[in-house]
Amino acid sequence: MCGIAALFSNQVIDSKYIKNMTDSIKHRGPDSEGQACFCDGKVWLGHRRLAILDLSDDGKQPMSYADGRYWITYNGEIYNYIEIRQELERYGLKFRTKTDTEVVLAAYSFWGKECLERFNGMWAFVIVDLEDNKVFAARDRFGVKPLYYWYSSQNMLAVASEIKQFTVLPGWIGKINGQRAYDFLRWSQLDHTAETMFEGVYQLCAGMAAEFTFDKLESSFTQFRWYRLKAGTFDGDLYDAVNIFKERFFDAVSLRLRSDVKIGGCLSGGLDSSSIVCTVNEILRAQNKIASQRTVSAGARVEKYDESYYINEVLRSRGIKGYYVYPEMNNLFDVVDDITWHQDEPFGSTSIYAQWEVFKIAARNKLIVMLDGQGADEQLAGYHTFFAPRFAGLFKTLNWWKLYCEIKKCDEVHNYTAMFAIKGMISQLLPEPVVNLFRRVYNDNEAAPSWLDLKKLKAESINPSLFTGAKTSSVRDLSIAQLTASNLQQLLHCEDRDSMAHSIESRLPFLDYRLLEFVLSLPDEFKISEGVTKRILRESMKGILPETVRMRMTKLGFATPEEVWLKEYPDTFEVKLKEIIEMSDGIVTPKCLVYLNDVISGKRKFDFTLWRMISFGTWLKRFDICL
Repeated sequence: MCGIAALFSNQVIDSKYIKNMTDSIKHRGPDSEGQACFCDGKVWLGHRRLAILDLSDDGKQPMSYADGRYWITYNGEIYNYIEIRQELERYGLKFRTKTDTEVVLAAYSFWGKECLERFNGMWAFVIVDLEDNKVFAARDRFGVKPLYYWYSSQNMLAVASEIKQFTVLPGWIGKINGQRAYDFLRWSQLDHTAETMFEGVYQLCAGMAAEFTFDKLESSFTQFRWYRLKAGTFDGDLYDAVNIFKERFFDAVSLRLRSDVKIGGCLSGGLDSSSIVCTVNEILRAQNKIASQRTVSAGARVEKYDESYYINEVLRSRGIKGYYVYPEMNNLFDVVDDITWHQDEPFGSTSIYAQWEVFKIAARNKLIVMLDGQGADEQLAGYHTFFAPRFAGLFKTLNWWKLYCEIKKCDEVHNYTAMFAIKGMISQLLPEPVVNLFRRVYNDNEAAPSWLDLKKLKAESINPSLFTGAKTSSVRDLSIAQLTASNLQQLLHCEDRDSMAHSIESRLPFLDYRLLEFVLSLPDEFKISEGVTKRILRESMKGILPETVRMRMTKLGFATPEEVWLKEYPDTFEVKLKEIIEMSDGIVTPKCLVYLNDVISGKRKFDFTLWRMISFGTWLKRFDICL
């Protein structure tokens, strides 16, 4: 797990630029650094290393293979590297290290770009082939590890793990991408396209790869999609599905325990993280290693937001030692500048602050690898937003009785009235202009809110969900949309930056592609029915999770009492908003203060809109953005 950098030009590049790029992400790799130069100074690879496998100097990067023909700078982990190495050895390939990095290089030398299909893991890398003067860059299936690129005005292509690495290069000017800023401010959407909130900075999207030659540095990569989600059709019953799911889940967790450093777990008390922690405990118990298991959790001083009861249920039932942290309002604005710098872009709620504090405690206790539950909600229909396409699908197929039963159960389990179901079906089935009319009737926020000046932002009032596939009457289709173009990408962005800011590798068992593709093949009712989400996971965790956790229906997940903070410290938030009005040159208008007062008085329901305004302003200032 590391940080990478690469520079390509038709002219000689000063060596200080690649060094500056790697220095700016020392947090991603505190154990060692390296740079390599090719083509008479026109091509550079840089690297910062966080040693996880083979802690010796053999794991240093950039690394070469095949007598120096291939060079790589690589960030990630290939969990099945042992099996791939054994296969390549049968073909006669030789290895000098025990790293997965060398396996990646050897696999590319033998299979070419088809090697990606064989990898089970997370990665972003750049490989240079000096014999063919070719560059190959690739990102993992779901975008766990980041990869950005930017063309400077100095005729130079830069590739990096984090956007901040471009700020140390000649020709850099931080300019705002107005449309993407609108998507974030109004719709809380980020990382749903190849564009970023910085004009001219792009990301290689999840499941994408790129190829180009040194002598043809065009205005964009020659990109291609190497991976598409495979969603087959499962024809067994729920009993069969549970057994297969459990087997694949245990294998996914087991693979992610391969490490030469200490491993811990993020434990929120929710179903996903608790399932991982208890599964790890089962595996370690079989190996007589349970004494080494550690978790880190975020609690809250406000009872409504505190999950300590469920966390302690897991810890007690399994005899695990857990560390706690309690994020406080009085520390939030002391660290928000640092969090923003590490995130590269604004973030949608203070839950990212809670996650930041969790990884800080993990680092303090030398837990270098942490397992976390990202990706479960999106594939297992864990969010309550999945009820809308569930209802819409039943309505569309004229399954009236089943629809009635589902709405009734949803009311019994979650206290959601029939109006909740009606609004959900309207949002999924009717054209967007009609939906906007209903939003006005129900006093929902309009597409072009008064607190945002679209002209100054140079953006159009377009709902990005129209292009991400989130508007659907299919639970599976919404899962695919959230996994590929909306929710998951934002969560992975924050997970990567919060963990790597503290030099920690975060591993995500639910994003084992074998498990995820199997879940997508299941019928909707195996995932969400009778008011119950994640049915397949709940069934598979019988006898493993405490029942109070397995069947809990509430959902938080490292949440902070942001609503309470807002109402207890209104003056602090008002000062921040006034700063943003001035700082944004009126993009955020004075009407944001009306919005604040409406939330505090109860006239408007609390959401994270106010935080997005504050985070946006912090980002403008921290990165010195030109408007």
